[in-house]
Amino acid sequence: MNAVHTGRAGFLAIELDGAGWDGADLTRAVLAAESAGFHAATFTDAPVPGRANALQRAAFAGPVTRSIVLVPEVDTVYTEPFHVSTQLASLDCVSGGRAGWIATAAEAPEEAAAVGRPSVTGAALGQEAAASIEVSRRLWDSWEDDAVIRDVATGRYIDVDKLHYADFQTPAEFAGAGYSVKGPSIIPRPLQGQLPVLVPASLLGEVPADTVDAVLVSAPAAELLAAEVRDVRARVGASVAVIAELDVVLDARGQAAAGRLAGLGTERAVYAGSAAGLTDFLAELLTEADCMRLHPASLTVDLEELGRLVLPDLRRRGALRPVVQDGTFRDLLGLPRPASRYATASAAPAGAGK
Repeated sequence: MNAVHTGRAGFLAIELDGAGWDGADLTRAVLAAESAGFHAATFTDAPVPGRANALQRAAFAGPVTRSIVLVPEVDTVYTEPFHVSTQLASLDCVSGGRAGWIATAAEAPEEAAAVGRPSVTGAALGQEAAASIEVSRRLWDSWEDDAVIRDVATGRYIDVDKLHYADFQTPAEFAGAGYSVKGPSIIPRPLQGQLPVLVPASLLGEVPADTVDAVLVSAPAAELLAAEVRDVRARVGASVAVIAELDVVLDARGQAAAGRLAGLGTERAVYAGSAAGLTDFLAELLTEADCMRLHPASLTVDLEELGRLVLPDLRRRGALRPVVQDGTFRDLLGLPRPASRYATASAAPAGAGK
């Protein structure tokens, strides 16, 4: 986690939950977001019958896109961390290193019942998230970068000396049912080495800031968002990116934003008004936050206005950094590609520290 907030131009993410699952609709939405100049697309994992989950939708978008980062929400409480880590590593592969992970943990009695375990609440949610993140990071490191050798002469595909046990055990103070993960992973290391991990600010505390790469920050009103960003920045330091959440409802197609607000229903900060006003608001917030994650009220309406009016003006003002072609999510965050922790340990000479 070596990114540093330097007050440089920021980047923009857009939530594509409204695209649904139909392949054609999802393709149109993610390509429109990429064409508009968004740096990242996120995928909410709201349970909708008959729809693929967030990680599956992100994987579908991987091969049809080139520059936009793809970041699904994946639950850490009622999903097996071993499977989460391998599926995210696969997403990193199909996207060419443009994958990230929003690690979520929320009370979900119905999901608990579906998997036959007690519902998790309170501080235990953060503990589940912290454990799942640690398991995934260990498993991503469990294959060294050059573990796959494809040695035809000896008939070896893998150098087994370059595979390592993760050896994870939940800590003694773990509130939920304890578990262990031996490892190694069943697939090679992600292209980025370690996928960037994002968490909601509500999980900070149980999830240590130095185990994540970015924090999602919200506020009950738009005018409170900057102060909330500063508060979280003070808690996590300059090495963790701060991403501010904002619902967006724009004047569009002859209809005032106020008229489109009805029934929106959200706990996030909301901007409702003109594209010019939103541009001013985002430009100011991006002097505080590293990124804004926009939740458009309607992809078919607001995404068009964002791409036509808001993003071009932000670029003219120098508020947005360029989109990196063929780059990785770690490149966008200013993070170097890390070596496997196990490769470092195995290569250390006898008597070396730590």
